[in-house]
Amino acid sequence: MEASIIRKALDAYTQMNYHENRSGRFGHGPEEMTTMQSLDLYEQKVLADPEFPVQVFVNRGDKKKWYFAPHWHEHVELHYVLEGKTLLHLNQKEIPAGKGSLVIVNSNELHAGYCDGSYMEVLVIIFRMEDFSRELADRDILFESLIEKDEVIEQIMSVINEEFRRKEIGYHLSCRGELLKLIVHLARRYAVRTLTERESDKRKKQLERLNTVLDYIKTNYPRQICNRELAELVYLSEGRFLHLFKESMEMPPLQYINEVRIKKAMNLLKRGEGTVAEIANSVGFTDYNHFARQFRKYYNCAPSEILKKNK
Repeated sequence: MEASIIRKALDAYTQMNYHENRSGRFGHGPEEMTTMQSLDLYEQKVLADPEFPVQVFVNRGDKKKWYFAPHWHEHVELHYVLEGKTLLHLNQKEIPAGKGSLVIVNSNELHAGYCDGSYMEVLVIIFRMEDFSRELADRDILFESLIEKDEVIEQIMSVINEEFRRKEIGYHLSCRGELLKLIVHLARRYAVRTLTERESDKRKKQLERLNTVLDYIKTNYPRQICNRELAELVYLSEGRFLHLFKESMEMPPLQYINEVRIKKAMNLLKRGEGTVAEIANSVGFTDYNHFARQFRKYYNCAPSEILKKNK
């Protein structure tokens, strides 16, 4: 995939086609929809049950699409493939995973999920490390992103999946015990490195800055926005800001802003809300010819064609 994960997944999310329904077929769990309704990258999770502060659900799908949008949080997130295959994106890395594979999303790591159109079934487990081990939480351990063909993990995940499927008395206790076994196994065999407090804070700060900028663009795209304005928003020099933005989005800010405008224009054209010139102006393009060129480049057709088609 050529474009960055944030661009591709946010494109799909903007089109509102990545989430099939609230039952867990696609998405990030039924109780996550309030936060995921916006394009904010940060997802605030509340795991309120003190006896079992864990979120467990299964993502199932057979359509070619992003099945959850890019986001980040302080929790550890495990994706275990029960059937088929999936493609997880962690920061700018593609992680293809087949049946029996475990993908680990470390704390404060930007991630998104993609289904290639073949049937997939993925068990997802989300928890805060400090709720299970203060020792490991204080160490701020990073685990390997992909683990394959580990019989211990396969056995533990099989038990957790079956317990949640049956939901018999004591299933939370059983799952908590299995998860503790899994955490010990991961810490002993698959710990890659330990972050310093400074490194951990830096990871989180960069994600917070990116989220602030994207949210600002989402709100202010109809007017002219310059790089200096965005840099000042997150208290960075213009040069440092441009470096961080390009590193995450794989494009300069102006290109991203224009893509936001083009996608908004497409929605307005489909609804027939004005002439092409009026719509171009409403989304922030002051030069009609520039708008038409950018639109054709992005959608491979003229904006007037969309307007005619939907009249």
